[in-house]
Amino acid sequence: MEIYNKNLFVEMYSEHEGHLHGFKRVLVEGRTDFQQVEIVDTHAYGRCLLLDGKMQSSQMDEFLYHELLVHPALITHPRPRRVLVIGGGEGATLREVLRHPGVERVDMIEIDAKVLDFARQHLREWHQGAFDDPRVRLVVGDGRRFVETSPDRYDAVIIDVSDPGFEGPATLLYTLQFYRAVADHLSPQGIIAMQAGSSSIVEGEIMASIHETLRAVFPVVRGYETFIPSFDLPWGFCLGSRELDPRVLNAAEVDQRLAARKLSGLRAYDGETHAGLFALSKALRNTLATQGRVIEDHQPIYTPL
Repeated sequence: MEIYNKNLFVEMYSEHEGHLHGFKRVLVEGRTDFQQVEIVDTHAYGRCLLLDGKMQSSQMDEFLYHELLVHPALITHPRPRRVLVIGGGEGATLREVLRHPGVERVDMIEIDAKVLDFARQHLREWHQGAFDDPRVRLVVGDGRRFVETSPDRYDAVIIDVSDPGFEGPATLLYTLQFYRAVADHLSPQGIIAMQAGSSSIVEGEIMASIHETLRAVFPVVRGYETFIPSFDLPWGFCLGSRELDPRVLNAAEVDQRLAARKLSGLRAYDGETHAGLFALSKALRNTLATQGRVIEDHQPIYTPL
């Protein structure tokens, strides 16, 4: 977090662009073994979590990100019972997975124990007690190592990790080799969903490359986006599967599945939203078709900052 003066900080997207936030106070400021962590009360977006100076989620609009990361995949799957969450230290991704009553077990792997501690104390509105749900097995460790050594299979894998940064712990969670390992742990109808970075027309290479890398592993790959006000950017997500395709579900079918699972109280996601998510703009379709490359362990990809 770059302090502009005692009441303002700047989140930089690149060397040439940033977002100025007014804030009231800093609740947490420190460095863990993996990253710089700040929890800040802002004027516009309420309480916010920043990792390495980048906005991860805000009290005002985190539901946009977390509902659209989780529910398109879990609703597309006819009966998700076992779910793996990689990352998601705030607990909000876990919260949304646990809304599905058919989910019997969730393994959540988070590399940074201090982020979990900070979330438990300062981000209760995010996790809403999800860490203590009896269906949850919480593991502090490296997500890639867990996937490569675990014997378990899952109906859904939700990846909610930081953008790939130079030498950051998330970098090798965006590669062909990792997605192949995930595929080996999916049930036949298994589905993978992840945040894919900004889908901005000037930063589309990251999302397009994640999309292209998934296409090298899964027959069905769908990208989608939404605008996140606290990020000040359109944000991308990707979904992959051997056979399940979210585009075959129309709005009425999605609403029927939501009703059957008694999923009420969602603020961002329903059938009409689902249908709109996968009707991509021509500009995003062009970005996905032309700007991506396959990401490999020996040739990773990095965000601008």
